[in-house]
This record gives sequence, C-alpha cells and structure tokens, in this order.
Amino acid sequence: MTKLPKAHKFFDVSDYGRPAARFIANSLQKTSFTPIHLTLIFSIVGLLAVACIFLEFFWAVLLLLILKSVLDAADGELARVKKTPSYTGRYLDSIADILLNLIIIMAIGIITDQHIGIALFGFFCIQLQGTLYNYYYVILRNNMGGDRTSRIFEESIPVALKGEKQKNVDILFKIYKILYGGFDKLIFYLDPRASSQKSFPNWFMTLVSVYGLGFQLLIIGVMLVAGWKDYIIPFFIAYSLLIFIFIGIRKLML
Repeated sequence: MTKLPKAHKFFDVSDYGRPAARFIANSLQKTSFTPIHLTLIFSIVGLLAVACIFLEFFWAVLLLLILKSVLDAADGELARVKKTPSYTGRYLDSIADILLNLIIIMAIGIITDQHIGIALFGFFCIQLQGTLYNYYYVILRNNMGGDRTSRIFEESIPVALKGEKQKNVDILFKIYKILYGGFDKLIFYLDPRASSQKSFPNWFMTLVSVYGLGFQLLIIGVMLVAGWKDYIIPFFIAYSLLIFIFIGIRKLML
C-alpha cells in the first residue's frame, strides 16, 4: 500500500528526504533490516544532533537533522516495500519523534539561556503545529485509500497486524496516548468538522506541510547555522499563528 494514491499526492515541503528514503528502503528490501531498525537508527542520529547542539557544531546539527528526516521517512518506506506494515512501527516512530523534539528544543533552550517555561511552550507549539498537519494528512490518507496504519482517531488499541505482537502494540499505544493525546484532542476541538471532509486540495496540503516535522527540523538547522539560535524558540511560538489561518482557510474555503 502506498502512503497516498498518485492522484492525491501533493508537493510536501517537509518530505524532501523521500527520494533518498526510497533508495535506502529499496536497498534494504531483501535484507534482514526492519523498519524498527531504521527507527532506532534515526533516534541515535537525533541524539547525535543534540550533542552537536551543546558543542555548537551547528553545520553538523543541520546535516544530522536532514539525515534524521531521511531515515524517518525510510522506515515507513521499508515497511511498504517489504509489505510489513505494523502498529508497533507506527507508534514507535511517533514516540521517538516527540521525545527527540522535546530534547532538541530543551537543548536549544539551555544554550540560549531561555527560561524552561518558554522552552516547554516552544515545544508545545512545535507539537501542535505538527499535529494539525498530521490530522489533515491522516484524514486524506484514510479517505483516499492510502496507508491506514495511522488512524484519524486513536481512541482504542488496534488489533496487531501479521508479524507483530499484540502486547507490544498495547504498550506502545498507551505511551503514544500519554504523549500525543492532549495535542490530538486540542486540534480536534479547534477543527472538529475536518474529520468529516473527504479530501483536501493539493494546494492546501502543500501550505499545511510547512508544519511537517522534516521542515521544522530544517528550519531549526538553518537558523542555527545562520547564527539565529536565540530566535528559534520565539520563532516557533509565533509560527503557531498559522494554525488559525490554516483552520480558517479550511472552514471558509473548503
């Protein structure tokens, strides 16, 4: 199953790593490498980027964050080419992403002497932005015959797919709900009727993709290299204003 049928694919500014991700997945298709191995590797790459933030090796941070984005896409691509979708991989990927985001933002807060409350609010804003993008994207994927391992409403523990253990799915789902449940509920509160919309125009999804994790990480890396480290957290707080613009466009025009 493809992530999204060809007729509904849009230009995703956050998905710049997809060509390299497909190459990696195709290269590993006939090996014993699993998508979970790639998830663990991108987690290590993310932690290396954090270490480089503290060392102020900002070019290394940029390159590592780009590599992390590529590998983040590659685990899903590998699951598709091997035809081994799993909820274990889906939830583990999301858990790794949110924990890395928290650590990255807190590291930036530390090296810029930002108050911990401001840093945590910056993390909250980044996650809320990403949740809006994922909300619309998952609605589109579910309604248009794309990959369904991500559900619009993660309310109940899914039945394990072939090749994975139900116990692992149960544990990871509960962790996912603790970490993401509040963000999901808030975005649904802001735009509940979006879930009943069948699809979204490609131009709209391209606009919202500026909230994709890959693009967020690219912004962080570029701002560090440019010497704007003090402005990263304030930028993402202000960047959240687009949430209301995107929701307004969806309600008024679509």
